[in-house]
Amino acid sequence: MASNPPARCCTVGVKHDGTPTGKTIQIAGKYEGYLATPPADKAHKDVGLLFIPDVIGIWQNSKLMADQFAANGYLTLIVDVFNGDALTLNRPEDFDFMKWLTKGSDGNNPHTFEAVDPIVVAAIKTLKEEYGVKKLGALGYCFGAKYVCRHYADGIQVGYIAHPSFVEEDELKGFKAPLSIAAAETDDIFPAAKRHKSEEILKEGGNPYQINLYSGVVHGFSVRCDPSKKVEAFAKEQAFLQAVTWFDYHLL
Repeated sequence: MASNPPARCCTVGVKHDGTPTGKTIQIAGKYEGYLATPPADKAHKDVGLLFIPDVIGIWQNSKLMADQFAANGYLTLIVDVFNGDALTLNRPEDFDFMKWLTKGSDGNNPHTFEAVDPIVVAAIKTLKEEYGVKKLGALGYCFGAKYVCRHYADGIQVGYIAHPSFVEEDELKGFKAPLSIAAAETDDIFPAAKRHKSEEILKEGGNPYQINLYSGVVHGFSVRCDPSKKVEAFAKEQAFLQAVTWFDYHLL
């Protein structure tokens, strides 16, 4: 693997303050999405971002992030890849993460790639056919990183992933477009050895890539950091700007 499977650290974090301004939509008539629309005078024509979230799914923090991307001119769609079964923040120590991943909370709603892939494809189709997106970027946080890599062939032209989990080496090799990665200094899911292996894969691939390492933070920092801690707030802000700058350069 280019990164390890998800674990409890993928649910730990802090809820951020703010009032989301986007709206809830239906994708393919059966999946939930959150759409953040840029101001008309700032909107990048025919450009959109697909936001594939971590295991907390569509919630306060991810909505506020989507709104920020919209404020920078990008129509942004968060897709509920968990089909109504995202996790809540800060799960107990004994939470069976792999059981949830393979079977879902009720035992009948798995979150394996066989279940998630069709949802991602439907979201891409929605952005293209319903919202006129011709140039598509994709963001993947933790769990979502795997699906950015998996769906390059479905029309993703630029990618950004933060503290990725569960990405197979072949999936990373298959992403044949510019890719930017934000990594935490302390991260059992994406440790130094995995970062270095990812760098080797991306270098061999020959496409533009970037791996930024943020000191003083842990897995999940770009979404669930504690903003009262200066080093964490700084890293989150810089990781966001990393994404915006990457899309500005490669999509516009």
